[in-house]
Amino acid sequence: MSRRSFAATALGGALLAAATPGARAQSSPQPLPRPRMMQQSDVAPLKVAMLVYPRMVMLDLVAPQSVLQMLNSDIHLVGETREPVATDLGLPVTPTCTVDECPRDLDVLFVPGGLMGSVACMKNPAILDFLADRGVRARYVTSVCTGGLVLAAAGLLRGYEATAHWAVTDLLPLMGATKVDTRVVHDRNRLTGAGVTAGLDFGLTLAVLLRGQEAAERTQLILEYEPAPPFHKGTPILAGPERVAQMRTGRVWMDGQARDAALAAAKRLGL
Repeated sequence: MSRRSFAATALGGALLAAATPGARAQSSPQPLPRPRMMQQSDVAPLKVAMLVYPRMVMLDLVAPQSVLQMLNSDIHLVGETREPVATDLGLPVTPTCTVDECPRDLDVLFVPGGLMGSVACMKNPAILDFLADRGVRARYVTSVCTGGLVLAAAGLLRGYEATAHWAVTDLLPLMGATKVDTRVVHDRNRLTGAGVTAGLDFGLTLAVLLRGQEAAERTQLILEYEPAPPFHKGTPILAGPERVAQMRTGRVWMDGQARDAALAAAKRLGL
């Protein structure tokens, strides 16, 4: 074999090894790459951990993530393992690190929603232990949608005002939180957002806390975020009791599972 052939064979073998799951699992965990313009920033990057889990709602994750990456952030997508997780859209998200590998000292700890995935997290000791450990140390403990239920199940909303998706906010008091039915709720270092699309409002509110009003307004302009929906039926009050009743009829089993998980969490928390 010629020297050139040997080198090509060796390179091919190395690339193949790097592409295998086993090789990826052995690599050192790294945050997502920061946008090029952020790499030249004169401010220190924020340390952000965003929990990812099967059956989460993709928009719950990517709306806040879109804001945070514009604030010069090292974003860690944290999974129970490093295997890709399926989302509500069928699009997989690959964690950058596991719950054990995630940095301990964080600027932001974030949990997205997705009801049945959230229910599974509420019953998962590894996830709850991770959140409790990082949450007690993080500058801001945050969530969007049913991610608020997961934070509450970890004991992180006890004694705090909070919100979640409108269909499950009534479960928050079972786990020691005070429910507030607004789009974003800020109580000390807890920041929680309502359902799904509230992630952008949440993200911009968090941007003010992390980087100031000017940076948040600049981010809003970059995202061209000035919502003007074609109709106004996006809250229970605006939608009206008949439509809300129809929605709840289709959610009976799911909401029952969430209530059972909340009651179990309350018992575990001594409430």
